[in-house]
Amino acid sequence: MRLPQLLYGRIFMRTKAMLTSPASIPFLETSAPVLKKSPEGKRLVREFLTRPGLIGVKRGMVSFYNEATGEKYPATVLEIDQVEVVHNKTLSKDGYIAAQVGYGFKVKNQTKSLLGHYATAKVSPKEKLVEFQLREESQLLPVGTQLKADLFEIGQLVDVQGVTKGKGFAGVMKRWGFSGLPASHGVSLAHRSAGSTGQNTSPARVLPGKKMAGRMGAIHNTIKNLEVLDCSAENGYIVVKGHVSGPKGSYVKIQDAKSTLRP
Repeated sequence: MRLPQLLYGRIFMRTKAMLTSPASIPFLETSAPVLKKSPEGKRLVREFLTRPGLIGVKRGMVSFYNEATGEKYPATVLEIDQVEVVHNKTLSKDGYIAAQVGYGFKVKNQTKSLLGHYATAKVSPKEKLVEFQLREESQLLPVGTQLKADLFEIGQLVDVQGVTKGKGFAGVMKRWGFSGLPASHGVSLAHRSAGSTGQNTSPARVLPGKKMAGRMGAIHNTIKNLEVLDCSAENGYIVVKGHVSGPKGSYVKIQDAKSTLRP
């Protein structure tokens, strides 16, 4: 039985794709993609510093007057005392590049491992240890280098990170600014409550991320682009324009503003 000529042409018809050799098609070898969750992937998407910063202690707020213009600014005084490079972390050994910096002097309640860590670096025991991740290993400073307040210049912009004041367990009115229920007849002892949270038959549940009562404060917060109004290496203080997160006596990280490091 012979196939019809039209059907025969469809079955045995050769297209251009069949006549082209796979070896003649140019191609490029692509490298394996870098996962964002890997240490290398995290380094590619983050903005790193070009030098380590300082650790300071918030001592309070003052009024700063500009002698040239007579303007008055709210300012925060940050104390700088015995800030030294304790340890350097490299990409090959630790998986990332960072400079470990210590603040102050404290011998009490130090563990034996930390005392050995300080003895290896030949620095005094510190009150606080902080890491500053850097872009390249050539930007690391020698261990034992002392960093003073003159690391930053007057007029420079810095980012200051601190831990906000802890407010404990707070309701929705204090934590999220809810207006509360009407203070009228029929509302029985529920004036400061959140009201309905589960909605109706659909979805009939509390959705994730719902603003509710809970722990308030005590989180890391960064105030960006604060101007350095005054600094003194001899007296050990830095005055920045504006407020800084945290109570008096709390530790803060002071580093170059990342907005100024972008190309």
